[in-house]
Amino acid sequence: MLKAISPLDGRYGQRVGKLGDYFSEYALMGARVWVELQYLPALDKTGVFPSLNKREIKRIESLSQSFGKEDYHKIKAIEAELNHDVKACEVFLGDALKLRYPNMIHFGLTSEDINNIAHTLLIKKYRDEEQLPQVRELLLFLAERIREWKALPFPSRTHGQMASPTTAGKEMAVFASRLLRQFKALRALRFRGKCNGATGNYSALAVAAPGTDWIKFSKDFLKALDLEMNPATTQIEDHDTWAEYFSLTARINNILLDMNTDIWTGLMLGYFRQKPSKNEVGSSTMPHKVNPINFENSEGNIGISNVLLHHFSEKLTRSRLQRDLSDSTVERNFGVALGHAFLAAEESRRGLEKITVNTEYCEKALHAYPELLAEPIQTILRREHFENPYDMLKNLTRGQSMSIAQLNKFINALKVSDGVRKELTELRTHTYTGLAEKICNEVLREISKI
Repeated sequence: MLKAISPLDGRYGQRVGKLGDYFSEYALMGARVWVELQYLPALDKTGVFPSLNKREIKRIESLSQSFGKEDYHKIKAIEAELNHDVKACEVFLGDALKLRYPNMIHFGLTSEDINNIAHTLLIKKYRDEEQLPQVRELLLFLAERIREWKALPFPSRTHGQMASPTTAGKEMAVFASRLLRQFKALRALRFRGKCNGATGNYSALAVAAPGTDWIKFSKDFLKALDLEMNPATTQIEDHDTWAEYFSLTARINNILLDMNTDIWTGLMLGYFRQKPSKNEVGSSTMPHKVNPINFENSEGNIGISNVLLHHFSEKLTRSRLQRDLSDSTVERNFGVALGHAFLAAEESRRGLEKITVNTEYCEKALHAYPELLAEPIQTILRREHFENPYDMLKNLTRGQSMSIAQLNKFINALKVSDGVRKELTELRTHTYTGLAEKICNEVLREISKI
């Protein structure tokens, strides 16, 4: 689109265009029609109206599977006259189905009964068909990096300062473990819906057909759509499960953002390297540059996504009394927030594909800081019942550059057994990585189960 306002439809259109199947006006209208059509055979079972005949059932089933652009344009033409989207769907269905008892269409319902279910089914469909597979693929890719890097010594920093060493795989395992937890929570999330009329009391249904158990009807109808029934609502569904979903998505975004910025910093410090693309340009004037653009693009997209996701969670869980219309335009922006989140995850993945650990540089960096061994030395001396070994090592190393020879001189002056002295003098920064490999293996085992 040459004049697209949103980069999701313009610059990034080819990459996220498929999300239009879930978040476009066309997708929403199709979902509304589909919900209305599913309602008819459910209502038919109550006996409130004479039974649908075979031809009517066939027309309902056919339109459920064949809603297309022509149908959409017909509804939009009706909406242009009525200025009401859901009523336009109802009128369209009356013309398309030609039921003997057309009052079955939208019987006892309010627009929000259709809208809340339609939006929820689209979000759920996107989660199941696009989002979960994308996060799963990212986890499996991270698992490859963890496996490859789990034993590679890697400099660690706290407060920006050199800290006890780790391994490159362990650093990736931290993010993978966090991401895995959110993936499981996202997969397990059960969405709710409501189908209970204008003020949530089944009033129109109950007065027209008092002999029907409408609460059970609603519960069964929603269960057939793989939704849980929200038992007590106003005219609108409270959208608390939407808020849970948006919060989960924002947490996934934040985990990726945390990973992006750590990797970006690691690239800046020389701990990682990027594989250059032959034809790619890093600067219009500096030919040598290989920029971490994927991680930066991911960061920017996450910022946009999270602002909207947090707004959705706060805005859509509140309404004035029974309802107001300020939620409608907000709901139409779901695709914007989720599109930027989808693009961010894709950019993170592309960035990960380009990086390698600068192994030689990392080992040199660790060898240059033997004072990092102050931690294991003072801890072993604690075990040996030394008095105040922390202060001993603090006075020796804090703010000082040390050498192995200087450390060994300190160790050789200690009153310890030959075995302990040997234990202390054999300590090296590049092997002082604790149980990092075991942690990596545990995370890999958990990822293998998804």
